[in-house]
Amino acid sequence: MGVEFFLGTHEPGWLNWSPVPLFVSDRRLRRYRRLPRAATRWALDSGGFTELDTHGNWDHGPTPVAYVAAVRRYRDEIGQLAWAAPQDWMCEPWVTTKTGLTIAEHQRRTVGNYLTLRALAPDLPFVPVVQGWQVRDYLTCVEMYAAAGVDLTTAQVVGLGSVCRRQATSEAADIVDALHSVGVGRLHGFGIKILGLRRYGQRLASADSMAWSIAARYELPLPGCTHASCANCARYALAWRANVVASIPTHEPLSLFDREAA
Repeated sequence: MGVEFFLGTHEPGWLNWSPVPLFVSDRRLRRYRRLPRAATRWALDSGGFTELDTHGNWDHGPTPVAYVAAVRRYRDEIGQLAWAAPQDWMCEPWVTTKTGLTIAEHQRRTVGNYLTLRALAPDLPFVPVVQGWQVRDYLTCVEMYAAAGVDLTTAQVVGLGSVCRRQATSEAADIVDALHSVGVGRLHGFGIKILGLRRYGQRLASADSMAWSIAARYELPLPGCTHASCANCARYALAWRANVVASIPTHEPLSLFDREAA
């Protein structure tokens, strides 16, 4: 079975009709009084990178109790929620500089939040996320989960954090290999772009990206599009995803829609 690719979007309304899996942020959904009804599987991003990059903490985001309430609402009202990311703490150097905390403390808080969410709502599909920067950091994070009674080798999905901005490097591939070596194989790569997917996509269970929106800002609109830019264009996004999926060495079977979009 190939990697499942979730198309990132800042337009939650796409859930109403999308023929492909979507990755949607809580930061967008929480604004909606009336939620869309999903026509496809989708996964929820907690918006952690933006929270930490903007504020240096989670103080401006929802509390775990409020986040649980929101995720339960999404599950019940939107439907087809595959899983939800926890309120994790990324470990990129520019993020730890902003928070003033160590990688180990970011990892401790990531594990702690997952445990809190799971205790508050064992019925909701929260997934653990491994965080770090060097290979050893990620293995240490696996050990932290194990010490807390969470066996990542049996998890259906384990998020792989802090790799999106070095996704095409040997470092990211080495991290994936190291996690596989200790039995953590059902990885979801956050923000993995085409180069990373070509390099190690076949070793991921799933991935997401909305790099299409950035790319579209620097290109002319597609023929037939009347907007100034395709940065918010579903047609562009779906064609981009079809090309991405086809580029993965072992990819999900292309649907009829993907073949037409490509």
